[in-house]
Amino acid sequence: MLRRIEDLRGFNLRATDGDIGQIDDFYFGDDDWQVCYIVVDTGPWLFGRKVLISPHVAHPPLWEERVLAVDLTKEQIENSPDIDLDRPVSRQHQIALHSHYGWPAFWAGGAVLGPTGAMPLDYPSTGAGLAAEQTYVVDDAMPIEEDLAATHAGDDPHLRSAKEVTGYYIQATDGEIGHVEDFFVSETEWNIQYVMVDTRNWLPGRKVLILPDRIREIDWEGSQVFVDHTRDEIKDSPEFDPQGSPDRAYEARYFDYYERPYYWL
Repeated sequence: MLRRIEDLRGFNLRATDGDIGQIDDFYFGDDDWQVCYIVVDTGPWLFGRKVLISPHVAHPPLWEERVLAVDLTKEQIENSPDIDLDRPVSRQHQIALHSHYGWPAFWAGGAVLGPTGAMPLDYPSTGAGLAAEQTYVVDDAMPIEEDLAATHAGDDPHLRSAKEVTGYYIQATDGEIGHVEDFFVSETEWNIQYVMVDTRNWLPGRKVLILPDRIREIDWEGSQVFVDHTRDEIKDSPEFDPQGSPDRAYEARYFDYYERPYYWL
């Protein structure tokens, strides 16, 4: 099911041995629109420190309780590498974080980073899942953490803050037409499937959706999102009710309007 990112903010993040804080933000890749990290404000527990958690260790959200449970202990989270979230998250920061938890290195061909280096994602391990304590035997020819850091030192992680991008102006091919209001994310796949746009500067009170693959560029300095649609295309697209979630009926109208095949067929 698709959920608004704004609705997930403030959820309690629950480790296997207790709550650790509240969801504050999400970092996604502007190249594939996959949510890479959940930003958690640990509040008084870690003196206001913010930590990054992979959504792939999360269980489905408990909406009535407003809880997101993860397969991590409080100790694992407390001992995770410090990352200054006031600055862009570098590849070196990501490598340190993934090495600490033994998470997949999605930028390194699916390898898992662990205490002894890198290994294939399907390499046998002890315990259940990536959150368990793992023991690896790594071939000498495989890259280790230091080699990965050097290899990917110049990478641009393409990470964007959902909170930061919310409010960015939408630039159509022929001018401005509103701003980013929110994002719809799959609560199982953790990918952004729609960007919700408020066109009230042009069409009072009207909300529309845009597919991420029609977004050409996100400009940090100019606080703008450039889309491959004209203003008239956006203006005349099916209006969306922000109190709901995109259902098949709405998506059918949307895909018919833009003459795109139904992805569910």
